[in-house]
Amino acid sequence: MKTSALGRIALATGIAVLTAGVLPGPAHAAAPVKRKILPVMVEFNDASFQFPDKVKASTPDTYFGAKSDSAASFLSEVSRGQYTVVPAVQEQFLGPIKLDLSAAGCPQGKINQMTREELTKRGLVAGKDYESLSIVFPAQKTECPWAGLATLPGPTTWINLYGTASGIDVVGHELGHNLGFGHQGRFLCTGGNLGACKSDGGSSKTIMGGGGWASGFSAPELIRAGWLSGGASLKVTKSGVYTLRSLHGKGSGTRALDIALGGDRLVIEYRHAAGNFDAKIEGVHAYRVPKGSYGASSLIDTTTENKTVANNAPSNTDAITKLTDKANKVSVAVVSSGGGQAKVKVALNGDSLAAIDASPSTSPTPTPSAATPTPTPSASASAGTEAETDGSEPVTDFGSADLTSADGRSTTMPLVAGGGAALLAAGLGFLLLKRRRGKHA
Repeated sequence: MKTSALGRIALATGIAVLTAGVLPGPAHAAAPVKRKILPVMVEFNDASFQFPDKVKASTPDTYFGAKSDSAASFLSEVSRGQYTVVPAVQEQFLGPIKLDLSAAGCPQGKINQMTREELTKRGLVAGKDYESLSIVFPAQKTECPWAGLATLPGPTTWINLYGTASGIDVVGHELGHNLGFGHQGRFLCTGGNLGACKSDGGSSKTIMGGGGWASGFSAPELIRAGWLSGGASLKVTKSGVYTLRSLHGKGSGTRALDIALGGDRLVIEYRHAAGNFDAKIEGVHAYRVPKGSYGASSLIDTTTENKTVANNAPSNTDAITKLTDKANKVSVAVVSSGGGQAKVKVALNGDSLAAIDASPSTSPTPTPSAATPTPTPSASASAGTEAETDGSEPVTDFGSADLTSADGRSTTMPLVAGGGAALLAAGLGFLLLKRRRGKHA
């Protein structure tokens, strides 16, 4: 199966494994986390890498290289030094390991199970010697309809490799699923009326929504990960004017406003070019967070221009200027935006935006969002249960209420992953197909 680079990214954004049970909440940002990940090259009894030496050379670079678009560099920068991945073994990867298994039929469960068994034979213990496992295998005969697969959240990724290197847009996206981030969708709310929105495609504001690695993660995702701590994410409890620093910029300051919206949350961020991120994103953006599930947020787009990464629309095309939710008595208006900061009016409890002084001498002080303790890997991880949980936050794989495939269909099938039960939610991503939200055990 021949697939373009854009198609491979689209396929990667369309597939994630959903673990059964309660999923973990945000990680504590106080101490930097260095998660040990083990990339393993595997081959089948009927399929091998066409250029194994090139794959061996590219794999350490993709995961741990010094370049800005390695997984380690990306995660370190986007988390502001609070999280990264490090090699679990001195060689930085293992393999190729030959599995006594046919590649046909995309047997991802057996691939996971048999790879873990081979690692056990080599004396490597999951949760001790390695915390995450990334299985890289040749795509030529698998017929897998994706370039990447991941437990959401959890310790496993599968890379269905086309060519000799997968790249950060696939690997980084799948590691985002491991962190508990679903696919980020987009709500079109023309005119800023939050009572009249429809779901439409991906957000293009995160690697989880078709935005590519240079868009980083969005504010709701950073909140979920616990990477906006110490007042960087503020829960707004009073009407007033609030100043935002750019989401990925240097220095301290408020980077996200977190506002109650009935049973949901409304998260406001300001995006501006900083470091390796947001060269093509500018302005104030808003997200709806369903029932406190920050990993399942959707962008709120009040325009009709349909900005995507692939088109040449101006970087601030889909930035908000004003939002109104009459049912929940919340209004938001952008006072100013540009040059690395923005000022935003927030009116709660039916207060009038016009009655709020646009330039108060002292802004109201919101309540910082609290970070929760770092979740620890489940003791059963070595048995392949694919789950790590502290029970603090529900997360689903879907970023909006109505992400459907082009023909209105979606597929759910059982997956055996090293002896543990999970659900495989299959779709072809925002760039090819859309998906429908469902309920999962």
